[in-house]
Amino acid sequence: MPSTNAPRVALGPSSAPSWMADAIRAGGGEVVAVADADALVWADAQDANALADAMSDAEHIRWVQLPFAGIETLVHLIDDDRVWTCGKGVYAEPCAELALSLALAGMRGLGTYARASTWSPPHGSNLIGARVTILGGGGITEALLRLLKPFDCHVTVVRNNVQDMDGADSVVEADRYADCLPGADLVVLALSLTPDTEGMISRSELEMMEPHAWIVNVARGRHIVTDDLLWALQNGVIGGAGLDVTHPEPLPDGHPLWSLPNCIITPHVGNTPEMGAPLLAERITQNVRLFARGGDLVGRVFADLGY
Repeated sequence: MPSTNAPRVALGPSSAPSWMADAIRAGGGEVVAVADADALVWADAQDANALADAMSDAEHIRWVQLPFAGIETLVHLIDDDRVWTCGKGVYAEPCAELALSLALAGMRGLGTYARASTWSPPHGSNLIGARVTILGGGGITEALLRLLKPFDCHVTVVRNNVQDMDGADSVVEADRYADCLPGADLVVLALSLTPDTEGMISRSELEMMEPHAWIVNVARGRHIVTDDLLWALQNGVIGGAGLDVTHPEPLPDGHPLWSLPNCIITPHVGNTPEMGAPLLAERITQNVRLFARGGDLVGRVFADLGY
């Protein structure tokens, strides 16, 4: 039986998996109806209307946990009346692993070789000793910096809050991101989608990149203007693209990006359900425990920043 002092936590929507309820209980919480709850763990990152309905008469809810780091579909619901948290950093390790995989596959020509039906000439470039620019300074970047250490890269991180990061040779302000594209052998997008970052990689930015450079996107498809990327790939403006996210998403059958030898596409699998469920469960359990003792919750979302 839960303690009488156990946090009262609602779980929604009704389709939420049972392991989320188990994660709440593992943190010492009691799973109750929204009307009786102090907190809400929400499992659906897409249905904003359902969350709005759940919160319409829930002024008593003091904390809401959202499932993913990307909250663009729900950001208009976030207010300053309660604490909101999301999956920031939860999926950092698997997403960083895929970013590294796409970078290596692209730079070493595996996309082209995998499509080949005959022996072909050698091509490709090293990640070892490469110059890498990472846009974003969150959990994925922290994990990717650790993975890049054995490759002896020169890494520049672009982020909103400039501070030293272990494994980064330099950290620069977000408004200088275009300055960090020329000279880079690899550009990785690992940042939140906001009005300021939507369409940040367009024709002009792609033209600043090196002709051999690869761009890898494990963030959101709308960071890149798709038609401009298609043009750059078709005309050899950049070396190639590794995309775990696209715009539109899913990428339609027959879209020309599918057939380009210098474009590797994975279907938004930086974090799969099998990988993500235990990681999110751990975060829910951790935050329920922190909520119970009045601690600072992990993965805070701020209405004014939009992430």
